[in-house]
Amino acid sequence: MAKAYLVGGGIAALAAAAFLIRDGGFEGSDIHLFEEQRALGGSLDAGGTPEAGYTMRGGRMFEAEFRCTYDLLSGIPTLDDPAVSVTEEILAGYEEFGWDDMARLVDGDGKIVDTTSMGFSEYDRLELVRCLSTPEGRLDGKRITDCFGEHFFTTTFWFMWCTTFAFQPWHSAIEFRRYLKRFIHLFPGFASMSGIHRTRYNQYDSIVRPLTAWLRERGVSLHTGCRVTDLDFTPGLRSGTVTGLRLNRDGHEERVPVGPGDLVLVTNGSMTDASSLGSHTSPPPPVPHRSDAWLLWHRLARGRDDFGDPAAFDKHVDESRWESFTVTAKDPAFLGALEEFSGRPAGRGGLMTFTDSNWLLTIVANRQPVYRDQPEDVSVWWGYGLFPGREGDHVRKPMTACSGREILEEVLHHLPFDERTAARVLDTSTVVPCVMPYITSQFLARRRDDRPGVVPEGSVNLAFIGQFAEVPDDVVFTVEYSVRTAWTAVTRLLKLDRHPPEVYKGHHDPRVLAAALETMHRR
Repeated sequence: MAKAYLVGGGIAALAAAAFLIRDGGFEGSDIHLFEEQRALGGSLDAGGTPEAGYTMRGGRMFEAEFRCTYDLLSGIPTLDDPAVSVTEEILAGYEEFGWDDMARLVDGDGKIVDTTSMGFSEYDRLELVRCLSTPEGRLDGKRITDCFGEHFFTTTFWFMWCTTFAFQPWHSAIEFRRYLKRFIHLFPGFASMSGIHRTRYNQYDSIVRPLTAWLRERGVSLHTGCRVTDLDFTPGLRSGTVTGLRLNRDGHEERVPVGPGDLVLVTNGSMTDASSLGSHTSPPPPVPHRSDAWLLWHRLARGRDDFGDPAAFDKHVDESRWESFTVTAKDPAFLGALEEFSGRPAGRGGLMTFTDSNWLLTIVANRQPVYRDQPEDVSVWWGYGLFPGREGDHVRKPMTACSGREILEEVLHHLPFDERTAARVLDTSTVVPCVMPYITSQFLARRRDDRPGVVPEGSVNLAFIGQFAEVPDDVVFTVEYSVRTAWTAVTRLLKLDRHPPEVYKGHHDPRVLAAALETMHRR
């Protein structure tokens, strides 16, 4: 039997292993996954304890047209009930506890902003339509600022858009256009976030753990603490046949031979690489090195333009960095005050962005518990700042130089809580901050060939998967994108008849366009 070697332990590789078994007829024992870290899940992580504080670098949102993800997870049972699939759990949670955000934006006076109107001028609307109608090839290397005037970046729409998806004005116009097309059907409910789905718990507990358990039950070999440093190819300038993997396991160099019929699927790049955790009393320390997710891609791409250009994504940390924080509270004071202010129960309120915050802070309190092992008397909420290099409005230093407590003080400065409540929140909360240098690196201005194809032209047994492989029409920074690359890689390498479902194209539906245009013109 052929063997499959998966480089990386994120959702793309885990999904690829599942597709190899489900669609490719592979035995689990013939699949080997190599992950540099000790834990699997990649960017879908969660850890910590209620005593020291929980940690979670980020949280991904889902929606009804995540066709590949929901197809995959429909065959994966939850940990709580083996009779219920992960997909069923997500959809049931949406029906029972969907977001209905009434406080999406909060201004500098602590007042909830009216989001009925997107705040567009007629020129803003024309620029949006022009961006959508511009062929992607004409946007090569362009930034969003190349397509819109200054006023666009002051609109209600932009504040909601950039903090929902983590776009910056200097990010890629190509990616922005793809997002507009991909999510145009969500425009009517964008302010309330009513079309957003979420997992029952954090994504590590709700997706990674059930999927990993399913793979282990089928005998998949999951090698953690093992980094792949290079690949060997058959002789030839642009050889598409891998003959071996070079790896380091516990400080020892190894070579894994790859047979003629074997497959190699590589996760190239990592958006959460070099992440740095701080504590409640200290800021995150600087991390000087990158992992082999980037170094491996640099080695593979050397002298090969068909393998993309990693330098387009990992050489501009000042344009891809932001900071998140996880708050563990041993008192209900914060959630109670937030419910009263937002007019929504905790878990139904969605994102809340402080528009006048120098850090452009956003917070969210999801349905409790957020962790499967979370005690009943503990609550968890989360937030992030898109401009962590700026000085705070209350704490007069950059977010990256702040301890968890100082970040909480800054958040409370923007909320109209009374002094007694604020003091109680500070005294009973533990905040763990996390700086992520490459978190939006996949959004950086790029050219169309800077990401390699999932299966490069001429490749015999090599595919690229994850956020830095190219899939036209779909959008990066989503679980759906990673799962789609995995399904595409398995289908193409094995030449299977069953292909991933097409990307949803709401912009081809006249009803969707009419609803979006009506939303754009609200006053």
